[in-house]
Formats: sequence, structure tokens, C-alpha cells
Amino acid sequence: MTATPLPDAGAERSAGAEGGAGLEGAAPAGPGLPGPGPRSAGAGSASAAPAPAPTAPASAAVAAKATTSAAARSRRSGAGGPGRYLLVVAGLVAALALSVVAGLALGSVRIPVGDVAESLTGRAAPSPYRTIVLDVRLPRVLLGAIVGAGLAVVGTVLQALVRNRLADPFLLGISSGASTGAVLVLVLGIGGGATTTVAMPAAAFVGALLALVLVYALARRGSTMTGARLVLAGVAVSYILSALTTLILVLAGRPEHFQEAAFWTLGGLGSARWDTLALPAAVLALGVAALLTLSRPLDLLLVGEEGATVLGLDTARFRAAVFVLASLVTAVMVSVSGAVGFVGLMVPHAARMAVGAPHRRLLPVAALGGATALVLADLAARTVAAPQDIPVGVLTALTGGPFFLWLMRRRAEGSPV
Repeated sequence: MTATPLPDAGAERSAGAEGGAGLEGAAPAGPGLPGPGPRSAGAGSASAAPAPAPTAPASAAVAAKATTSAAARSRRSGAGGPGRYLLVVAGLVAALALSVVAGLALGSVRIPVGDVAESLTGRAAPSPYRTIVLDVRLPRVLLGAIVGAGLAVVGTVLQALVRNRLADPFLLGISSGASTGAVLVLVLGIGGGATTTVAMPAAAFVGALLALVLVYALARRGSTMTGARLVLAGVAVSYILSALTTLILVLAGRPEHFQEAAFWTLGGLGSARWDTLALPAAVLALGVAALLTLSRPLDLLLVGEEGATVLGLDTARFRAAVFVLASLVTAVMVSVSGAVGFVGLMVPHAARMAVGAPHRRLLPVAALGGATALVLADLAARTVAAPQDIPVGVLTALTGGPFFLWLMRRRAEGSPV
């Protein structure tokens, strides 16, 4: 199945132009032109009653009809029936379960699947295998699933908000902003224990939100914003924030912070513990639930800002609210995993190919796909150079970078992506 293209502004303008042309052809003669005078008998009745001039309500009706038709096409394309959707969800749940089992069994020490099952059910006697499974690998695998799901959902939503499928928390500078805020708390030594657990996500949220606002402001020119400016602004802000993070570490004069800060710049799940799972799990559940209730407004944005406004959506306020929510989810994920890039870029594309563009279907599939993808990526990071643990952000960048270049090439050639 091919990917479902997002309706673009050009298509919307074309629909409006066609509607306008049809109305224009029916318009009566203007005041300076001769009015309807005596007609010959052969004139016929077709020219006797000129069509009335279009009014503002008529134009609004035309725009609403065009946007509704575009939304219907978006819902139909690639969505498939309920049976297909349930089949995709069931397949992803099975893939996630298998990836979790593989993540628990494989690593620098290989554990038989039977011992993994006994450790999870509590029937195994205390042993090194049981300690590895329950205290080391299971928190890491669960954290990978949570972070992967959160980043994939945020990427899906950002692509709808800015109507650009190159959008991603990493490319738009959100992850870099969150990393800068978290490193600042680390260097300053704010709080301790539970206070740090709250202070670090809070600082990451502020950094992520400020980065997103800056990127959005730089990308806009008047009332317009192109995808090229958005990506360029995001990359520029990301580099600036990475340099600022390095400067903070250098000025702190404590070399031991460089090792800890590498976690934030490269991403990793090695610090996963049971006490680090509660906050990201709660934020993910609440964030996905909130976004599912906003699935219809997100669908409206796909047909263009003017069409969404005609259909009753306050686009400016809605975008601001969802940007804040996306920044919060990203900040919490980055505060426990560092900056893991490109998961929010690749997974939404695969999800659209499977179930189409409607967000009520797309968001759960993206969450399951992101969870599976990051669990498998972390498994590869632990096993490729075992016993060396490669930062998972390195592997996602190695796969996501070429994917991003492929998307840019497809867009440059005019192909839908």
C-alpha cells in the first residue's frame, strides 16, 4: 500500500479557484455594462434571468464543501476497513511482545526463554538470571517501549500541526532544548533525590517549549511558513542548543559531568530503574488519551488552515495548546532517555502506510510501532558490540538520517511522501 499524501495548500487553493471560477461565470453584468434590454424572439429564455452575484456566505459554503470533501478523501485513502485495522493492531501487539521477550533474553548474557518466563511469573528461585531479568533488563525494556511510543506519537502530532512530514521532535530542536534544560539542572546540582526527579523534567519541559517557540517564530514569515524554513530553523536551533550545552559543561569546570552529559546528547536507556518508569508512563497515558480526544481537530488541520477555520476550529489557540502538550511529552521522555532522534520521523510514515491518515486510528498504531522500534533498537545497541553498550541514539540516527534524506529527495521530485 502506498503512503497517503497530506493535502497541501496548493490543492486547497486549486479547489477554491475552481469554485470561484464557477461562480464568476454566472455573475451578471456590472453597473457600467448595458442592462437587459428588449430581446428578440429568438433570444430564448436562457438569457432572461442572470445569476445573482456570489455573497460571502456562498463563498464560505464553497470553502466548507471543498474542505469537507478533502477530509473525506483523507479518511478514505489508505485507511482500509475495521478488519484491516484490527489486524494491524494485533500484529503490532504481537511484534511488541516478541521484542520484549527478545530484549529480556538477549544481551551480553543470554538467558533461555524458559528462565525468562519463570523469572517473570515468580516461579524461579533467586538466581543471577532472575536478578538480570527483573532488576536490569525489564525496567530498560519497559522504558524503551514508553519512550518509543511517546516520541512516535509526538512526531505524528507535530507533522499534522505544521502540515509537514519532515517534522520530528529531534529535527525541530525540541529534544535539544529538553537536553539543554536537563543538563543545566545536572550541572547546577539543583535539588537532590526526589527533588531532582521533578526538577529535571521541569527544566527539560521549559527548554523544549522555548526551543519549539523559537523554531516556529523563525520559520514564519508574515502569515506563511514553508516546510524548508521549518526544517532549516529546527536544525539551526538544534545546533545552537547543542553548542550551548557544551558551553555549560565547559564553564562548569567539572570533567565528570561530560560523561553524564553524553547520555543527554546521544540518548540511552542504560540508567533505567523501576523508580524512573512511573512519571513517563503516566505522561504517555495522559498525553495519548488527550490527543485521541483531539483527533478530529488534528484531521481538520490536514485540509489547510483556512478550511479548518471555516469548519469552526480556532487554529491558533489549538496549535498553541497542542504544542505545549507535545513539548511536555517530549521533555519527560528526554529527561529519562536523552535525545533519541528520528523515531518520531520514521514511525508515523510507516503507520500512515498501514492505516491511513485519520488520527483516531493513526495515534495508537504509531504508539505501538514506536514502542516496538525503540525496544529493538536498544536490543541492537546492547548486542552489536557486546559487552560494549552503544548509545541507542547513535543507531536511530544511523537509520533515520538516510530515511530523512530519502524523504527530502522524494519531496524535491514532487512525489508524495
